[in-house]
Amino acid sequence: MPWAKRRSQAKYNLATSGVAHWKLRDLPIKIEDLEISGPSYYGFEPLQNALSKHCGVPPNRIVAATGTSMANYLAMASVLKPGDEVLIEHPTYELIVDVALQIGVKISRFKRCPPTFSIDFRSIKDALSPATKLIVVSNLHNPTSALIDESTMKELGSLGVRVMVDEVYLDAAFEQKPPSAALLGDQFIVTSSLTKVYGLSGLRCGWILADPDLVEKMWQLNDKFGNIPAHMAELASVIALGELPRIAQKVRTRLDANRVALWKFLDTREDLEVFRPPFGTIVFPRLKKSSVDKLCDLLRTKYDTTVVPGKFFDMPDHFRVGIGGDLEPLEEGLRRLGLALNEIC
Repeated sequence: MPWAKRRSQAKYNLATSGVAHWKLRDLPIKIEDLEISGPSYYGFEPLQNALSKHCGVPPNRIVAATGTSMANYLAMASVLKPGDEVLIEHPTYELIVDVALQIGVKISRFKRCPPTFSIDFRSIKDALSPATKLIVVSNLHNPTSALIDESTMKELGSLGVRVMVDEVYLDAAFEQKPPSAALLGDQFIVTSSLTKVYGLSGLRCGWILADPDLVEKMWQLNDKFGNIPAHMAELASVIALGELPRIAQKVRTRLDANRVALWKFLDTREDLEVFRPPFGTIVFPRLKKSSVDKLCDLLRTKYDTTVVPGKFFDMPDHFRVGIGGDLEPLEEGLRRLGLALNEIC
């Protein structure tokens, strides 16, 4: 995260994993719709109801959180205690592992299998132990955008261990999106937010879906951190949730065009190997030769362009590329990426 905040910015930023930020002027929000303070204690009722409609679960199964990262923390810290084991996919988003380290649990890993980064149940079963209290996956997968389908998710849920599913990218699968894991049983805990797919990061509208007893535990844990949230953000989030169909249509058009540009670029690169998902906002190429660190340094210093080094996902021969921005800067960023690859390969 320090790298993302201090080093990822560039004129051509291919390191961002979400879509371009939605503008306040593009939402039907008037100043009289907002207020500084309001009745927000263990959930602001209009927001809980809007999230309930969006997620398809009752309000008593929803915890509002400050983005997906806080949602992930609350979910993991409510289930795990020091001495427990957590089983986390590899590769994964770095902050998932950081949360487990902060809680003080033993971390085991299971492999997402290249080239499609599918779930490897043999790897999971080999890593499971009596101390394993939680399995953690992302769907769509960060960093590859690979999809876990409904039957595979049900099989994960049959292993006798709670499963936390980070679904922050799932809506980017559009009509190919399976049902949320939250609808498959109480063994699942789901986290998500409006940040990645909808370009509404600044609202910090995240949530956790879980069984009511666990929800109550998470609300009380959140008292130690968030307590009373920013009420204006809650009010704006209620309005934004009502606009998601319109926003999603524009996002779909953007990503479809950007994906064509990305595939066109990758068709010219024999030095890269990459799983090409039909949806999502990110891809995770493998550099066949040379050094990803060398590539990233050259991109930044000479070409004013950034990608995410794969070392942050424990895969140092890969790098992550985001395609959620505007088309012209994406095309220019890819052109510059090609020039840098030509220099080092």
